Amino acid sequence: MRMRSIAFSLIPAMAAGVACSQSLDSQNIKIYAAAAVKTSLTALAAEYERTTGRTVSVAFDSAGATQRSFLADPEAVLLITTPARIEQAESNGALGNGTSIMLGTTMAGVAVPPGAAKPDISSPEKLKAALLAARRIAFSDPSRGATVGNHFMTVIQSLGVQEEVLAKATLAPNGIETMRLVLEEGVDIGITQTVEILQANRGALVGPFPKEFELVTTYSLWHRDNISPAVRDFVAMLIGPDGREKLVEEGLVLPTAR
Repeated sequence: MRMRSIAFSLIPAMAAGVACSQSLDSQNIKIYAAAAVKTSLTALAAEYERTTGRTVSVAFDSAGATQRSFLADPEAVLLITTPARIEQAESNGALGNGTSIMLGTTMAGVAVPPGAAKPDISSPEKLKAALLAARRIAFSDPSRGATVGNHFMTVIQSLGVQEEVLAKATLAPNGIETMRLVLEEGVDIGITQTVEILQANRGALVGPFPKEFELVTTYSLWHRDNISPAVRDFVAMLIGPDGREKLVEEGLVLPTAR
């Protein structure tokens, strides 16, 4: 399936098609971001467009796919993914001369359709029983660099139910699509970041994995050091009080709050 993206066009772009080397003069801000920040970043981008007259384009996907898309796009100026991916890309030279800023953390969790009975997943044994009882399960495709998808593969291997789960599983491109499958197609259990569950429908959250399988994921913003004043202004809004408040409202836990 194709990457789902949101492109804001409230104000016509003033510098569409500008190459990376010309980014200092661009009025367009092109961002690739992990789906965990979809709702908060969408709202902040729309507000920035409204108050500045500039255009913000945002594409959301899994953490790994997001980074690959950013690296392949010379017009991209901001990346939001996991610190580990950023550090690896910096070490191998794929990312250079840039700054990384931690945004917040979330946990892997379980979702069900709102109104459905919520299974007990408080222990490995109870999580196993819930997975076996479900008719359909959705989670993000590990091959696309999905953080929770890769973790969930380890979980079902540890529980000894990999064959049974994969036989009834739908692999989604990212957490956004995982939650669409839960909310619109009645998939019994969705596995994704709790922040993505909360953003889609707070009533769908069952809870995080039991402590034996707990997964805490951190997301960071990366940008080149030579970003334009327009991009720098957007970054300041994102990491400032209003931006941080919006991230918290949508379920992300700030680093200092843990």
